[in-house]
Amino acid sequence: MLPSVMDYRRQAQKRLPRLAFDYLEGGAEDGLALARNRAAYADLEFRPDVLVDVTDCRLETTVLGAAAAMPAIVGPTGLNGLFWPQADVHLARAAHQAGLPFVLSTASTSLLEDVRAATPGELWLQLYVQRDRRIAEHLMDRAWQNGYTVLLLTVDVPVHGNRDHDKRNGFKLPLRPSRRLLLDLVSHPGWCWHMLCHGGPQLKNLAVSSNARENITEQASALSRQMDLALSWNDVTWLRRHWRGRIVIKGIQGLADARRAQAHGVDGIVLSNHGGRQLESAPCPLEVLPEVAAELGQSLEILVDGGVRRGSDIAKAVALGARAVLLGRAPLYGLAGRGPAGANEVLAILRTELDNTLRLLGRNRIGALDAAAVRKR
Repeated sequence: MLPSVMDYRRQAQKRLPRLAFDYLEGGAEDGLALARNRAAYADLEFRPDVLVDVTDCRLETTVLGAAAAMPAIVGPTGLNGLFWPQADVHLARAAHQAGLPFVLSTASTSLLEDVRAATPGELWLQLYVQRDRRIAEHLMDRAWQNGYTVLLLTVDVPVHGNRDHDKRNGFKLPLRPSRRLLLDLVSHPGWCWHMLCHGGPQLKNLAVSSNARENITEQASALSRQMDLALSWNDVTWLRRHWRGRIVIKGIQGLADARRAQAHGVDGIVLSNHGGRQLESAPCPLEVLPEVAAELGQSLEILVDGGVRRGSDIAKAVALGARAVLLGRAPLYGLAGRGPAGANEVLAILRTELDNTLRLLGRNRIGALDAAAVRKR
């Protein structure tokens, strides 16, 4: 096991071709939102209490009715087969081994049925909505029939963000040969071998629910150019007709929209700027969290994502009012750097760090964290 999540990031950077690592790591345009997500955690300092009995320290909680061994969820990330074969299956297994829910992306490269067959733990579905609503309806039906219990509707991707790094790397699906790409691939033979043995990533769930052929171009088109630009708050009623479980709106970036989510009767929200990958200079979720939690924390379950690299980051988010954090890049660093064992190790590191942070803060249970535990530097 490596010492920290960022050590796994370095391993991932060594193993992956540049176009794959930049896809994992990169943000929109100049990366300002991406950098702010991380800086917001660094801008907070702890205010510990001492001479407190921390012999027993309890991290477990419940999130949207599901038990969680700590206030974290392995969140939805797309095109994970670019980093490791059967990546979504391995991430789900790692999450469940750690006692956490796992959220499968619409842009997953493993069938939702295969993920369910691989592990019996708590599974949730993240949903993008295309113009042809039958695709989303079919996805929801498949997920419900396979025991997925929570739906996360992502609302911050009417169009894809402007990602300079993907343009520089010529990252399009399918990949088109170029001198730069070939040189990149030749210098990463292990990754190439995995791709040759297991085939390139396919957006398999979209392929099934949209009747797309096993053609990544058609699948990518269904995900991007066919996104429903007319999706609105009124469509929460449509979701309720097709989903019997809990509904969460992912991509809330301010108090006004958080209030709208509450007014439309959803069960929770994720404060998120899509990991800094969509709108450059978008609000930082951690900085939006305190005012949203102060007003709506008693009536909505509030989750937050973006920038979590340490167990101490989880503690800071919970102290400011989050029910839990969504982990995106961190477990992917582990998987991309060291395979399935790496994903398990990253989650174990985060748990150990969170436990250590709580004891050093003089708190013996996760529910004892509140705003008094942190302050702005």
